Amino acid sequence: MDWLGLKARLLAAGTARLTGSGGEPFISASTAGPGAGSGGSIFFSTGSGRVRLTLDSESPVEVEHLGGGRAVLRYDGLTIGGMLEPVALHCPRQAYITVTSGCIYRCRYCEVPAIAAGRKTPEQIDEMVASVADRIDAISITSGVLASVEEEEKYVCAIIGRLLRFGIPIGVSIFPGEATAERLHNLGVAEVKFNVETATRDLFAVMCPGLEWDMVWRALRQSVDLFGRGHVFSNLIIGVGELDGEVEDCIRTLCGIGVIPVIRPLNPAGELSSYDRPTAERLIRIYGIHSRLLREAGLDPRDSLTMCPACTGCDLVPGRDGPV
Repeated sequence: MDWLGLKARLLAAGTARLTGSGGEPFISASTAGPGAGSGGSIFFSTGSGRVRLTLDSESPVEVEHLGGGRAVLRYDGLTIGGMLEPVALHCPRQAYITVTSGCIYRCRYCEVPAIAAGRKTPEQIDEMVASVADRIDAISITSGVLASVEEEEKYVCAIIGRLLRFGIPIGVSIFPGEATAERLHNLGVAEVKFNVETATRDLFAVMCPGLEWDMVWRALRQSVDLFGRGHVFSNLIIGVGELDGEVEDCIRTLCGIGVIPVIRPLNPAGELSSYDRPTAERLIRIYGIHSRLLREAGLDPRDSLTMCPACTGCDLVPGRDGPV
């Protein structure tokens, strides 16, 4: 089986119908990321990798639960046996927690601002992690912005201080301010993800009004010095109007400074609900660029400990879904 090609086709579809019985314990709900605001998602895996699919009763992809997590995926004439993976919090083997749902910013591709703003307390998050501590390898923290970037960082830092007691790697993805990377490093965070989101400055200005492109890049450069090459990540969304050449330039720049790009297919949502998901052919083409530039930079996502490169459900990840 060509797992890379199959996964690209599944990511291009983006959804699945869950049939059979007893599959409910394998459904994950999201308050951030590609599935924010959806009716839930599942993680289907084979011996080659995993893919996350948003549940949709009209999807052309069927995943039939046979019992005990065993499942069969049917799509476009293919029948693939595999498993539905148990979800710890948001994804398998991680407590991936959104601290603040809702956001004062209005990134055009994002559903989070439409979600009623709420915030988990440090005590709640501690209890959530404790409830899955025996089946996770990492804690990953992300957050919207309730009041300001500075206030959000301070709140998240207080939470991290409590979570250190679990003794497992912690990854953090929040919008950075000045010296955010240094403060997170001093707390004992293992990895960070600060998102450039788009391949160009001009697209960022259109897609993320009010946020600072230069701030993200400064934080990424500072982070590599602190956390080390390959332990700093950045989302790059594919499908918002960028050209392949612009994607290649952005990936090259990120890899060149020691950052692992997370190549995220657009989930048409928010103001971009009329956009199309990128095709499987384009995802494979960009995977080839991504893999080559990672290899040239001496970076390998298999070394990552937390967050998206450790999960791989939403993206094609060189080294995990195919060769670097």
